[in-house]
Amino acid sequence: MGTIDAYETARGKRYRVRYRTPDHRQTDKRGFKTKRDADLFLATVEVSKATGEYIEPARARTTIAELGVGWLEAKRSRLKPSSYRALEDAWRVYVMPRWGTTAVSAITHSDVRTWVAQLSAGTAKTNRREHARTRGQGARPKSATVVIRAYGVLASVLDIAVKDRRIPHNPARGVDNLPRKQRKAHQYLSHVEIERLAAASGEYSTLVYIAAYTGLRWGELTALRVRDVDALRRRLAVNENAVRVGADIHVGSPKTHERRSVPYPEFLALPIARLCEGKARDGLLLGDGIDYLGRPRSSGASRSWFMTALDAAELERMTVHDLRHTAASLAISSGANVKAVQRMLGHASAAMTLDVYADLFDDDLDTVSASLNDARAAAIAR
Repeated sequence: MGTIDAYETARGKRYRVRYRTPDHRQTDKRGFKTKRDADLFLATVEVSKATGEYIEPARARTTIAELGVGWLEAKRSRLKPSSYRALEDAWRVYVMPRWGTTAVSAITHSDVRTWVAQLSAGTAKTNRREHARTRGQGARPKSATVVIRAYGVLASVLDIAVKDRRIPHNPARGVDNLPRKQRKAHQYLSHVEIERLAAASGEYSTLVYIAAYTGLRWGELTALRVRDVDALRRRLAVNENAVRVGADIHVGSPKTHERRSVPYPEFLALPIARLCEGKARDGLLLGDGIDYLGRPRSSGASRSWFMTALDAAELERMTVHDLRHTAASLAISSGANVKAVQRMLGHASAAMTLDVYADLFDDDLDTVSASLNDARAAAIAR
């Protein structure tokens, strides 16, 4: 057991608690105004030691910045560059300015909840660069994705603090005012609309066809090489994914780390063969040369080739990625089962495909009810 001693200060009598840590080091805590407060503290220490929940005060004073740097480094080695960049931005812009100098033991659930509300309302503190970018624009609420990502970074760093026995529990967990992500309604093109878009895309017409009839992601499309084309089976081997992160293009495995083979319709055999002409096996199918500097560029800018083509085809604004949704729609409407669509799109599971494209299966509900009606009628008629 520890001991309690009284001592005099300029402000009156105070009490000091002397006790030993679980590793038998002598330490103390002073400044208690009443002996009762000192007794309660000592009792708490002894109980925490007995239950294995003792937190060393010095370790509890560790700041978010001190833990965050190591957490980010661990993420860098595990995540794709684009995913890591998103986390690093959230840390630098939103988490570090607000929490960097705060001790992990000083953070309360209410503090985190207030911060989430401020981010959602656009009133939370950011770094100088962010202030300069938004100066004169008024307070802008952050998107649900941005708020949830920033919150997730803070909560994950505090998870490390719990595992390191710096705090007994994570004050960020259980926050109930996180904004909800609103899933954007999918845009689906018909066969006729794809024809108009491809015709308006000029030299990129084959790219549009491949995107709309295979569902490949933009990074997968632009990473295709001549060697990935199997003309006999009419398959495209998805082995790589090229993603632009800042000014650099990073090439790695596909999004789910699973390589796959995707079929393409017979009408694309000749256009794809023409793309292969005059190129080495390592050459980019949809670009010039063997590096990624010559690959087509697609963006939401009003002057991009894709946006120009959409305007010319009199279609609503969308992205090349939205053609992936069109591919799913056309495959399902042609009678493909969910498992086949999952493999084509490279989803982690068929359940994910059903979740993402639940709206495309609404007609199946009518089929189910009609089948049940016919089965009942047949059974009763016997």
